[in-house]
Amino acid sequence: MTSVIFQTEACTPGKVVCIGRNYVEHVDELGNEMPDEMVVFNKPVSSLSDTLHATHNDEPLHYECELCFMVAHGELAGVGLGLDLTKRETQSRLKSKGLPWERAKAFNGSATFSLFVPVPENLNDLKFTLHINNELTQHGNPALMMYSPQMILNELNGFMSLNDHDIIMTGTPKGVGQVTAGNHFTARLYLKNDCLIEHTWIAQ
Repeated sequence: MTSVIFQTEACTPGKVVCIGRNYVEHVDELGNEMPDEMVVFNKPVSSLSDTLHATHNDEPLHYECELCFMVAHGELAGVGLGLDLTKRETQSRLKSKGLPWERAKAFNGSATFSLFVPVPENLNDLKFTLHINNELTQHGNPALMMYSPQMILNELNGFMSLNDHDIIMTGTPKGVGQVTAGNHFTARLYLKNDCLIEHTWIAQ
């Protein structure tokens, strides 16, 4: 079982709750329909890994960099960055049949995270980037989201219990693609122009 770091404390979330299709340009990028309501799916704690894998059971994986929050006492307490790893071929097959996505999204090693730091007073001052081999690939911020972090928290609280250390992944902006072994993925979280977090994964 893998823990995540909030400041200096190792924490084990009970679950990872993910929001899909939260950036308009990403919806267009994958040719998906615009959802009428928030798209929600879960990853179990067994999905957490310190390692960014390029494949799972011989199927290529796709990366999605996301702004993430750790919950404590029912509030957004910590903020960090994560990679939602997806079996895109499997996901497309499941979607075409109207089936759930867990086989494409909830497998072992399908989520990896930076450390988490306390949330700032104004979440709209946050922004993040993902560079692959020093080339800017993704960038996002709450202003680009269809559902803000607080709206997401409110919606989730309406139908599920969020426990301390649970993580919310808020969706990915455009720029997703296939993971290639050996590539360096560097995610940075900024508060205005100050870098709060920098985390690098080398794809295996």
